[in-house]
Amino acid sequence: MEKAILLSLVASLCTATSSVCQRIGARRDEAEDFDLRLLWRLARRPVWLLGLASMILGFAFQVSALHFGPLALVQPILALELLFVFAYMAVPGRSRVTVRPRDWLAAVAMSAGIGSFLGVASPSRGRLDVPAAMWWPAGLVTLGLVVLALTATYGPLRRHVASRPRRAAVLGAATGISWGFVAAVIKELSSQLGEGINAVATSWPLYVLIVTGAATLVLASHALAVGPLAASQPGFTILDPLWASLLGLFLFNEHVQSGALDLFLEALALAVVIGGVAALSHSHLIADEDGAPPGETVGYLPTDHRERVRL
Repeated sequence: MEKAILLSLVASLCTATSSVCQRIGARRDEAEDFDLRLLWRLARRPVWLLGLASMILGFAFQVSALHFGPLALVQPILALELLFVFAYMAVPGRSRVTVRPRDWLAAVAMSAGIGSFLGVASPSRGRLDVPAAMWWPAGLVTLGLVVLALTATYGPLRRHVASRPRRAAVLGAATGISWGFVAAVIKELSSQLGEGINAVATSWPLYVLIVTGAATLVLASHALAVGPLAASQPGFTILDPLWASLLGLFLFNEHVQSGALDLFLEALALAVVIGGVAALSHSHLIADEDGAPPGETVGYLPTDHRERVRL
């Protein structure tokens, strides 16, 4: 379990780096419509490629973590991603603003909530292999939720989420759900790592992972391009571990403590986590350019043209 926790923390740091770099790279392409060419444009920007490399590295650590621990343990730890985003913004010299007490309070609340949830739930391993028939409903439900989000953002329901922050939030939620499904596929794939390269190369999880991972990358790029990071990041942070944990219970028969008191304490801990994420994501350190006062720039990073880009 200790290896799973450590690897999960490193994966969380990598995904936080990915979110920050990809938002910087995508900020110039705040697309109004779904655009498959967006990735082609972003791929020519070094800072976005750095984010992509960090995402791939995060995947590698996530695969290793899931090899040593259950989804219900690994994915909630990955929710610490937002704390690392916060830390990037709080580095001295990176910002013209200071860390306020309420920012630290939100960070502590989120960390305490995750720790309390894991302590009370005591997630344990389930089965390693999932019957193929069970993957179909999990995949279809996930696909349905993503399609609903795309319809709300780009389709007939678009008028109800017309503002950029709302669209970013909806796409961020869809991305989080999609990443949760990807995590479940990674868990299935990780169980075959000990059987050799041939077993992995001839198994279906590898190819489902490639397809769903690529589709989720496109979805995440649009979520980061359409609006503020503060709007999309909570969906990444909350729904990824939540959906993955639910799939862990449904698909892999992972177990958590389910007594009446345990469930109450788990719900309370999750409420604290969600409250901390909501407060932290709207911090003046993480809030996107729309939340920064005129003339104030937040989260500077140098680009290939030696410019300073506002996160």
